[in-house]
Amino acid sequence: MTNTNILISGAGVAGPALAYWLRVHGCTATVIERATAPRPGGYAVDFRGAAMTVLERMGILDEVRKRSTTIGDSEVVDTDGRHVVTMPAAIFAGELEVLKSDLTDILYAHTKDETEYLFDNSITAIDADADGVLVSFERGEPRRFDLVVGADGLYSKVRAIAFGDHVNYIHHLGLYNAIFSTDNFLNLDYAGRGCQLASGRTANVFSTRNNTEARASLYFGSDPLDYDRNDVEAQKRIIAEHFAGDGWVIPRLLKDLAASSDLYFTPISQVQMDRWSAGRVVLLGDACACASPLSGRGTSQALIGAYLLAGELATAAGDYEAAFASYENQLREYVKTNQAGAVEVVGMQFAEPPPQEVFDAMAANPPEADPELLTLKDY
Repeated sequence: MTNTNILISGAGVAGPALAYWLRVHGCTATVIERATAPRPGGYAVDFRGAAMTVLERMGILDEVRKRSTTIGDSEVVDTDGRHVVTMPAAIFAGELEVLKSDLTDILYAHTKDETEYLFDNSITAIDADADGVLVSFERGEPRRFDLVVGADGLYSKVRAIAFGDHVNYIHHLGLYNAIFSTDNFLNLDYAGRGCQLASGRTANVFSTRNNTEARASLYFGSDPLDYDRNDVEAQKRIIAEHFAGDGWVIPRLLKDLAASSDLYFTPISQVQMDRWSAGRVVLLGDACACASPLSGRGTSQALIGAYLLAGELATAAGDYEAAFASYENQLREYVKTNQAGAVEVVGMQFAEPPPQEVFDAMAANPPEADPELLTLKDY
């Protein structure tokens, strides 16, 4: 489908990765993003198996390696700061780990010269006909495209327009997560430190950017909360209320939270859908297959999905519906496995950590690169 004009909603990981591969295959990609620029902040993401292959085929693996967190072991302490156990990095860091914001910066840099980016804008309507799709925006005149891709995350605007209300697809797993930058006040040396607090709350701090700063990650259990996802100050108040009175370094972290400019606050949820496409609209990444951050595979799903979707469109001889179906069929089992793994992690989130011997045994047999789950085609 060369010369196809495709609109992508979302400039996180999935959207720019798809834009890259579409250009490789001779298609025109336009990316629309509600934020005013690539988003800062977020968690550290890791890669294994097929995701590493995609980075290599994109020609950015070495560049991503240079941004590696090179994170080591993570210590678990009690609320008085006393050592409990050490979690070896081999268990959770994958073959390569980087900050998500570093990855999005790299993807944007490699696509911005040949891809039109429409920041500070979003889709308001999608009207398809036999010849294409007429898309309306918050800002600017409507434009026509051949296809529309929703790569706009858990609360996908494209999904809401084309498939219906979020409540039909988002399954809350009972947790919320907040991540923000802080000083490396714990003097962590390429390492992390975490504490299980009372009543379903945990806190973790890990060093970043060659130990010059750190990221804090706070988890708390809760039923679905009603809040404005665009009101950062309201989100900060919710987090502060849940952790008020907690020990360890929580008072310091709450002060840093109040001053933070890169808060990432999200429910731990999954997206489950019977199909990922409807006519000329298809979903990608968290928009259709969110496994939650606890899966450790969300960014990998985005990269792999972008590679497969672009490749299938390139070889479909104009049959976009067949391309959408093949992309989905190849990725379904991988997503199913990742979502099941995340549910298991939720059950362990606030449990007492096992003895050190258990962690040592896990480190001696780290998670496989899972090549058996997915074999990438050469397009």
